[in-house]
Amino acid sequence: MEVIICPDENRVAQVAAAKAAKLAAAIGPAVVFGVATGSSPVKTYNELAKLVAAGQLDVSQASAFALDEYVGIAAGHPQSYHEVINATVTVPLGLDPARVHVPDGFAADLEAAGPAYEAAIRAAGGVDIQFLGVGSNGHIGFNEPTSSLTSRTRIKTLAPRTREDNARFFASIDEVPRHCMTQGLGTIMDARNVVLMATGENKAAAIAAVVEGPVTAMWPGSVLQLHQHATIVVDEAAAAGLALHDYYQETYANLPDWQRLEV
Repeated sequence: MEVIICPDENRVAQVAAAKAAKLAAAIGPAVVFGVATGSSPVKTYNELAKLVAAGQLDVSQASAFALDEYVGIAAGHPQSYHEVINATVTVPLGLDPARVHVPDGFAADLEAAGPAYEAAIRAAGGVDIQFLGVGSNGHIGFNEPTSSLTSRTRIKTLAPRTREDNARFFASIDEVPRHCMTQGLGTIMDARNVVLMATGENKAAAIAAVVEGPVTAMWPGSVLQLHQHATIVVDEAAAAGLALHDYYQETYANLPDWQRLEV
């Protein structure tokens, strides 16, 4: 696990985008992204869009698979992740909408929708670069605490804390759906590369548990300790609880030239 500590959220977005762009350039225009919603990923997508607009990154044949979608929200609702991903990923990066996929939280048969999404990811050759945020309770995707570390795409019940955290996007907490369709932790771990971003003091406990705590379903994101190519990019506030804070900074400052990120 590579941990990069940045001075602020803008630098987090720049560094995460630089990491993803370096990986994507090596893969080529047909790179397959796994995309998350949330403020930190959106800032990173904006930085990637700048690289695309400048001709420094070619994603003309790219595909994308979103992490999750609410269940019980109306199709076309502005907080539906179909709509959010379109506005924050598809349009800014100039992706072909036919190649951008979101779990079908509107399916008549929700039990079948999960395996169908898994099959679509496999048919695309798997995810090359998975973007992640992390919830204050350590969830990635909508894999709440006690989720199986080998879980696949399925319907989940949102934890009260997650609904409280997401209430800011709705008129009231009563409007926040109670269920979602989410990629599983096993699905996320299948991605060849992971880039997780977190900012703000409210994420400090989660980052400390994810990076330095035991691998446990109580902090679902901790499963990333078992991933071969996981990069965690955080600001100083989110890094406040890291015991090895200084070591991570020392490591990043002394990377060999071939590992450096130009930002």
